[in-house]
Amino acid sequence: MIRKSDELLSIGEVSARTGVAVSAVRYYETLGLVPAERTAGNMRKFPRHSIRRVSLIQLAVRFGIPLAEVAEVFGSLPQGRTPTKKDWRKISTEWNQRLEDRKQAIARMQDELTGCIGCGCLSLKTCNLLNPGDELGREGPGARRL
Repeated sequence: MIRKSDELLSIGEVSARTGVAVSAVRYYETLGLVPAERTAGNMRKFPRHSIRRVSLIQLAVRFGIPLAEVAEVFGSLPQGRTPTKKDWRKISTEWNQRLEDRKQAIARMQDELTGCIGCGCLSLKTCNLLNPGDELGREGPGARRL
């Protein structure tokens, strides 16, 4: 799809507008997170909406969200056109659900860890965190974990 040149940004412009290194923008492009077009001289040109994508990627990285997960979420964005408000809302809803699931998993881990530390048993026979249901005991005597 050919666009007017004033609608496309150079990699340097995307870098300057987002505060992200040129190498990172290039990396995001290779992962398919940020779309780019090539000029006749093989220069990368990015649609303006790439600024929003790069900014969201940076937020995700800051919050510890893996780039693979960002790619999954971005996978539902339309190709070949600027995402609409509805498109971004759909992504926001999906991402919120993922974050809620992660929050609940962390709360469960915190409860288990607090119980384990507070228990003081240090027993692999009764510890529900390290050896639930004494699974290791069924394998016979001796060390099972290093």
